[in-house]
Amino acid sequence: MNKKSFFRSATLVLAGAAAASCFASCSKKEKAPEFSADTINIGASGPLTGGASIYGTAVYNGATMAILEINEAGGLNGTKLAFEMYDDQHKTENVANGYAAMKDKGMQVSLGCVTSAPCLEYIKNAEKDGLFFLTPSASADKVATYENAFQMCFADSNQGAAAAKLYNANDKAEFGERNIGVLYKSDDDYSTGIYETFMSGFSAEEQAAIKKASFTSDDGDSPDFSTHISALKGCDFIFMPIYYTPASQFIQKAKTTAAFSDSTIYFGCDGFDGIQSMKGFNVEDYPQEISYLSHFNSNATEGAAGEFVKKYKEKYGAETLNQFGASAYDSVYALYDAMKTASEAGKKIDGSTSVSDMTAALKGVFSSARFSFNGVTGQNVQWNADGTVIKNAIRYKVNHNV
Repeated sequence: MNKKSFFRSATLVLAGAAAASCFASCSKKEKAPEFSADTINIGASGPLTGGASIYGTAVYNGATMAILEINEAGGLNGTKLAFEMYDDQHKTENVANGYAAMKDKGMQVSLGCVTSAPCLEYIKNAEKDGLFFLTPSASADKVATYENAFQMCFADSNQGAAAAKLYNANDKAEFGERNIGVLYKSDDDYSTGIYETFMSGFSAEEQAAIKKASFTSDDGDSPDFSTHISALKGCDFIFMPIYYTPASQFIQKAKTTAAFSDSTIYFGCDGFDGIQSMKGFNVEDYPQEISYLSHFNSNATEGAAGEFVKKYKEKYGAETLNQFGASAYDSVYALYDAMKTASEAGKKIDGSTSVSDMTAALKGVFSSARFSFNGVTGQNVQWNADGTVIKNAIRYKVNHNV
């Protein structure tokens, strides 16, 4: 992998058992055009209902907002874009029905899946059909192993390397050496993949000094975390490559035990995105910094990110404002820019373009060193030939009282 890459409605398709509710027509005031023979048809799969719906809803909103803006400006050479998203409920077994429904309706290109596990199923179908997709948020390393699959988000292994780089570049300079601890989920590919590459960013001597604690799915939905807190005692930088629910449980438990100093930093990756909006968990109640690796600042007030934040809040409120929606917004615009580039080079891109011709055109553009994208989640964004993204990461602090 290229070393540069570590800084990596919509109408609800009511097909199959996975389609739960009329999310698009009942929940949103605005919808993108439905698939037709006269539109460029972009499909996606993601959780619009269920426990991970905050992610799918954000992607749905961000993508729809971009589609409507592009169409209002005239589309691509007069051809409007259409967008449909299937509710997979973050369940792998629901992906096939949604993919088949969108394929039958004329899907030409895709945003893939919102979450990684379903996306690993999605790529099987996309690879068979030669369908190009640019996922905003499915970060598993294996997502981009399919040659027509590209990521707008950082790949998992790249997140770990970027997190180590941010620590070494920022925290050592600001605070000096810290006592590092890591809490990870040892039976989860997302968590272990990031953990392993985070550790690889340190020398053997430094690795030996890092305290580790792990849990598994056998610990249930609400792990006690008492033994984990004890194992990490004395640490003042705790890296947690886990999702925000167990992270919040750990932080809450740690507060009741007064195990860590107020100067401790709790640091995660994209799995932390949404922790600031969790019901019953107020990030401002904790004196420790809670932050995570990101490519988007939801508190931005200036530039492209600031403009996106303002527009998103006006349309959808702040509850689902996160990097998933911003990345989806960028993914649609990146696809549009790539289509425009291909069109200017003589390729025919419209509602009649076949999947194979669309894929060839887009793959050629995204793989070119001459193509770069400026958006909400990064400037001068490019892609490696393996589909991984090249852009800068930031450490985004979610609580403002520290």
